Amino acid sequence: MKELVNKLKGDRVIWSFVALLALFSFMPVFSASSNLAYIGHGTGNTLGYLVKHLAHICIGFLIIYWVHKVPYHYFRAISKIALPVVWFLLLYTLLKGTVIAGANASRWIQVPFIGITFQTSTLAAIVLFIFVARYLSKTKDSNEPFQVSLIQLWLPVFITLALILPANFSTTALIFAMVIMLTFIGKYPLKYIGFIIGSGVAMLIFFLLVAKAFPDSRFFSRVSTWESRIMNFTTDKPDEDDYQIEKAKIAIASGRLGGLGPGKSVQKNFLPQSSSDFIYAIVVEEYGLVGGVSILLLYLLLLFRFVIASHKANTLFGKLVVVGLGFPMIFQAMINMAVAVELLPVTGQTLPLISSGGSSIWMTCFSLGIIISVTKKEEEIAEEQQDKERRKEALQRLIDKELSEEDLPADEIYKEEGMYSIEDNSGNPMNAVLNK
Repeated sequence: MKELVNKLKGDRVIWSFVALLALFSFMPVFSASSNLAYIGHGTGNTLGYLVKHLAHICIGFLIIYWVHKVPYHYFRAISKIALPVVWFLLLYTLLKGTVIAGANASRWIQVPFIGITFQTSTLAAIVLFIFVARYLSKTKDSNEPFQVSLIQLWLPVFITLALILPANFSTTALIFAMVIMLTFIGKYPLKYIGFIIGSGVAMLIFFLLVAKAFPDSRFFSRVSTWESRIMNFTTDKPDEDDYQIEKAKIAIASGRLGGLGPGKSVQKNFLPQSSSDFIYAIVVEEYGLVGGVSILLLYLLLLFRFVIASHKANTLFGKLVVVGLGFPMIFQAMINMAVAVELLPVTGQTLPLISSGGSSIWMTCFSLGIIISVTKKEEEIAEEQQDKERRKEALQRLIDKELSEEDLPADEIYKEEGMYSIEDNSGNPMNAVLNK
């Protein structure tokens, strides 16, 4: 175990907080999955969902380990190449979205031959944030004209957002807000940021007007859902979302200070998304105010650690990558908690590292791997480089030895190896062996 811990590089505090959140997630997921178990096979046995969540977490930590070994500046070039690939995946998602369990699932695609679903917008967000950080770090001293940045920076941003918007407004709004924050931290001119915000609002209004003109189009099918959620949030009109909020509020009120105890939630049997979107309500019901505040503090401490990691980064690109990948994770958690207590309308945002779901956990772990790669110390990077050089030298020695043996005649090889025969004409047949 100690040897494994020593192999982990980067900020150990971030490793610790991530491990705590992941370990805590098992009890709420195990408890809250009973609703899915009854719907799925009618037995209420949640062991399968626990094993599935364990597999997702284990794969997630393997992703963190593999990614954190990669020098973070490699992702600078990868983001530019990956962005067109992400656009293709988002477009494919819009065209091939299907209905799963009665819900519009056009934000997911099914991976061929594996059977798992994957939310492409999560990958798109990571690639876009790294792309924006790359541009801002590249142009920090060049003072490029606004017209150039419109083409090189904002056109890719708006293309990505336009492909996510029809299926997922909350994710689009979160990504846009984080990009604006990233450009502000990257010292992009404020007057241009104001123009971009105005342009984004104008594009959203145009999208809504087109949706009103073509209400039967599948590309605008989610607009009515957004409207109803906002209207129901501002009024007392009952509907399905209001039902979920009421059950979440009952769960939170039932928890009181110490909670009902692990696995003793009642509202998990009535909340449709108790193991994902509304898992925070189940946490508070079972672990009380103490558990809910503890989770909130863990996320805030993780945010504080991201700030420290960004401050310590050696390059502007590293600073912006930590902010661009770390802050959205924390804001997503805050949005999930705010929805559970009815501070925000229902959005469908999961609780990072705690909610069940494969792609959300894996993409969160991918982001954490890049962040931890940024936090690696210079001596750790030098040690990794030395190990890499030693492996290359050892491999080269093996290759040189093989080549030298291929160049020698057979009798020379035998001579070097000291081949001999045990054949002997003396009286004692063991002399050859004994003498050797």
